[in-house]
Amino acid sequence: MSTGHELLAVGGAFLAAGLIGRAGVRIGLPTIPLFMVAGIVFGPHTPGVSLVSDPGELGVLAGLGLVFLLFYLGLEFSVDDLVAGGRTLALAGTGYLALNIGGGLAFGFALDWGTREALVIAGAIGISSSAIVTKLLVEANRLRNPESRLVMGIIVIEDVFLALYLAVLQPVLGGTSGVDALLDFGKAFLFLVVLAAVARWGGRVVTRLFGSADDELLVVCFVGVAVTGAAVAHELGVSDAIGAFMVGAVLGGSGVAPRVHKLVLPLRDAFGALFFFIFGLSIDPNAVGGVVVPVLAAVAVTIVLNLGAGLFAAKLHSFDRQQGVDIGLTVLTRGEFSLVLAAMAVTAGLDSRVAPFVAGYVLLLAVIGPLAVLRSHRLSWLLPKKLFA
Repeated sequence: MSTGHELLAVGGAFLAAGLIGRAGVRIGLPTIPLFMVAGIVFGPHTPGVSLVSDPGELGVLAGLGLVFLLFYLGLEFSVDDLVAGGRTLALAGTGYLALNIGGGLAFGFALDWGTREALVIAGAIGISSSAIVTKLLVEANRLRNPESRLVMGIIVIEDVFLALYLAVLQPVLGGTSGVDALLDFGKAFLFLVVLAAVARWGGRVVTRLFGSADDELLVVCFVGVAVTGAAVAHELGVSDAIGAFMVGAVLGGSGVAPRVHKLVLPLRDAFGALFFFIFGLSIDPNAVGGVVVPVLAAVAVTIVLNLGAGLFAAKLHSFDRQQGVDIGLTVLTRGEFSLVLAAMAVTAGLDSRVAPFVAGYVLLLAVIGPLAVLRSHRLSWLLPKKLFA
């Protein structure tokens, strides 16, 4: 793709996302599904103008969007909060994974598409989207709510689990040997431990390194650290999202956190919109027609499982019914990891229905999830009062 074409594609992506998003916001719709719809409309899988023939051509820009979204979430997150949560947070995260991965696996076997297919579907159904959850917390202005701290903790536990799940899944799908996969998991886990230690005890050192920089140099420095941290995490087998998150947590525990928080906002909003637009480019709505019934069933199952997880977490932390509903709905959406699994299924030659199933499932939840979160005060009835008696 020529430089002129690349600039046209990027400019068109920003413009399409902005115009469609603006039109939708005027009638009360959240921006996330609107950005994705813009990507679908101007993508290679629908008739009319197509900005790119291969969404992978914009992969680096999508990666930057994910980095800035999760870096921002890391800034808002305190490792001390995670440690203080201790046993109850670990139980909430484990309960969430047990319900959703277990339910997803049962659903996968119920489809009777094959054992390997069921394992892929379990991951696609079981893991929420870090990027979408982050954006939802920002849009709903709930980052500082007590239950949102728990949601952030669940996201961290999910992403740590991702490394283990991929380590197990790759040899099953024929990618790597079991020993190599477990070694990769060990390196990934060590990397996370080191970053967590720096985030908790290295605040003074980080402040000295970044504190004297003016705003221009501070932006250059924290962007470099965030992107590098995400890249190193990816190379070690951790999702780049959790790498960016942990780097954000490192800077969030330092004296420069208020300045970084203010300076990163335009980057988060601009590249975040681009992430969801490019996410939409990769979805082929034409392929979903043959798996509509499984998709609808999977969405219904996911709603039930997530509300169950929200109930469990709320009871564990003595939250009220509304907070339980908020937790369940906030972690409802699925996204980037599910599509990665779909791509792995295609590469491994699994049942051809898996990829369109995952695409349709992700797209539908990307619409339902944000709408539900922004209107969650009207949906408290989803968890009956008697369950909190």
